[in-house]
Amino acid sequence: MEIIAGGITAAKGFLAVGGEAGIKPNGKDLAMVVCQVPARVAAVFTTNRVQAAPVMWSRRIVLEGKPVRAVVINSGNANASTGSTGLEHAIAMAETAAQVIGVDAREVLVASTGVIGVPLPIERITKGIVTLFPQLAAGIEAGDSAAQAIRTTDTVSKQAAVRVEVDGHWVTIGGMAKGSGMIHPNMATLLGFITTDAAISKELLERALRSSVADSFHMISVDGDTSTNDTVAVLANGLAQNPEITQVGVAYDRFAAALHAVSLSLAKQIIRDGEGATKLVEVRVAGALSGQAARVLAKSVITSTLVKTALFGEDANWGRVLAALGYSGAEFNPAGVSIRFVSDAGEVRVMDEGEPVWFDEDLARQVLHPAEVLIEVQLADGPGQATAWGCDLSYEYVKINGEYRS
Repeated sequence: MEIIAGGITAAKGFLAVGGEAGIKPNGKDLAMVVCQVPARVAAVFTTNRVQAAPVMWSRRIVLEGKPVRAVVINSGNANASTGSTGLEHAIAMAETAAQVIGVDAREVLVASTGVIGVPLPIERITKGIVTLFPQLAAGIEAGDSAAQAIRTTDTVSKQAAVRVEVDGHWVTIGGMAKGSGMIHPNMATLLGFITTDAAISKELLERALRSSVADSFHMISVDGDTSTNDTVAVLANGLAQNPEITQVGVAYDRFAAALHAVSLSLAKQIIRDGEGATKLVEVRVAGALSGQAARVLAKSVITSTLVKTALFGEDANWGRVLAALGYSGAEFNPAGVSIRFVSDAGEVRVMDEGEPVWFDEDLARQVLHPAEVLIEVQLADGPGQATAWGCDLSYEYVKINGEYRS
């Protein structure tokens, strides 16, 4: 596998564009991704019971199982909790894109992100789609413009791309994502779009995506809030001309590993850009009863408000980590818990097999000072292991969200 430059347009046959439709007061707010040939699609969506109109539309298309040709995304307005008008607007976005591309509306996915409960300025958006269509292009610059256009409170765009050899053919996978706040396991206010020129069956594409999301987008948290618009979709057009991947084996494993590399990169970029965050925090749990138990334990630590604030204050308050493990709901033996904090500045062990360990507080502050910190939890219950990613919780987070609508 090779990491390469680019994002959503890295794979053969994909075009993109981003521009200003006037949804936000300033800046790019509308993006289009178009495949030059029909592409198979797999997607996962928010688990929130309140689901935005674009999620309803796109979920319906994915369930139909037919190929798609495009994705249209707007930022600045979530088109959520907007009633029947909201669904009409989502369909209008798809229909307008379909008309300019020359395909059926049911070949166009739609996604939105931004403020909830406000009707879309649909006339601006449809006009923007028509205006942007002639500007669709391949290449890094086009992909970057699309990645910029889907941002909300993001301070940077998120992109990743890799290529991998599959059955003697180079397959490319690239993607873009947005997300900074309302990020929590089991999807969040994130949008992720991945494209590939691999030839792979729809069933295995779905399998690879769901497996990857389980250990990437579902294992991140900024603030414990899930949203109404979350969508991660992958489109595969087969232009790499590799023998179609139709069964689990070496070819599938290579593709799945490359897809996961892109998903995980995008997920970690979201955490690095968490609203008000000063640290990327990784929590590794090993020795749990099962993989699922390890996931629950790691998520509990990464989402703990008290753990997050302690990390912001560079306080090695291991009791908060232990408490988060304890209320997670997963079974474990407290007498077998060992905890240590690790970073580029060193490491400090704070608990060993259920017993507190004396440590130098000054050293601990040095260890917790860098921008990336690892919390390592070793249990003595079984083979289960999992990793979750999150960030600290700062004053700036409150400021950003206290002023979000204004």
